[in-house]
Amino acid sequence: MTSADVRVEQHEGLETAAPPALPLRDRVALWGELAIITALAWFYLIRMPMAPEDLPAIAARVLKVLPPQAADVWLTFMMWAVMMVAMMLPSASPMIVMYARIARGRGGSPRFATLSFASAYIVVWTLYSVAATAGQFELQRAAILRSDLTTPPLIGAIILVAAGVFQLTPLKDACLGHCRSPLGFFMTQWRAGSGGAFAMGLKHGAFCVGCCWALMALLFVMGVMNLAWVAALSALVLIEKAMPYGRAIARTSGVAMLAAGGAMAFHI
Repeated sequence: MTSADVRVEQHEGLETAAPPALPLRDRVALWGELAIITALAWFYLIRMPMAPEDLPAIAARVLKVLPPQAADVWLTFMMWAVMMVAMMLPSASPMIVMYARIARGRGGSPRFATLSFASAYIVVWTLYSVAATAGQFELQRAAILRSDLTTPPLIGAIILVAAGVFQLTPLKDACLGHCRSPLGFFMTQWRAGSGGAFAMGLKHGAFCVGCCWALMALLFVMGVMNLAWVAALSALVLIEKAMPYGRAIARTSGVAMLAAGGAMAFHI
C-alpha cells in the first residue's frame, strides 16, 4: 500500500483512505450480478429481435398494436439501450464496486444505494440511446445510412477523423481522468444516502458519455449491428478506463482513427 493509499483527508465527511474491501460473499454477489446483467445484454444483442414477432408472445402482441413505424422505433431504441449496457457496464464495474466499498465502510448495508448508483449510470446511457436512435432514423431519412446500417466511405472517413481528433482533446482527457480514478471521483463528488448515490451515478454517467460518445459514433462506420465491431469498441473502452496506460492508449487509438479516416478518404 502506498502513502497515497493511507493518506486520510476529509471532503464533505468522506474519508479518503483506501476503503476496506467488501466481504467475500458481497464481493462475489456484486461482481456476479454485474456479470449476469452484461451477459444478458450480450445475449439480447446476439438474438437481436428485428420485428415484433421475434419477441416473446406478450411483448409481440403489445408491439403489434402499434403502427409499424412506432414498433421500429421501439426496437431500434431497445437495440441501442441494451447495447450501451453491454458495452459500458463492464468498464463502470470498478466504479460501482468502489462505491459499494465506501458505502459499506461508512456503516450500514450499501446494497440499495449501490443499486441506485448503478441505475443512475444506466439512466444516463439510456438517454444517450434516445439520442442515438433519433440520430439513426435521421441518417436513414437523409439516405446517409445504408441498409446494413453503415455509412458511405466519405461519411465514415469524416466520423473516424472526428473521433480521432476528439481522442486527443483536453475534454476527452478530463472525462477519462474521472472515469479512471474511482476513489478520486468519490473524494470530490460524494453525496450521502441513496439519493446522493443516484446523483453521483448521474454525474459519473455524464462524465462517461463525455469520454465515450465519439467512440459510440464509430458504430455507424462498420455497422451498428456488427457485433465484432461492438465487442472491439467495448474492449477499447474497458482498456482506456481500467488498464494501466489507459490515457496513452486513448491517444494512440486517436492517431489510429485519424490514419484510418485519412486512408478511407484517400481511397474513395
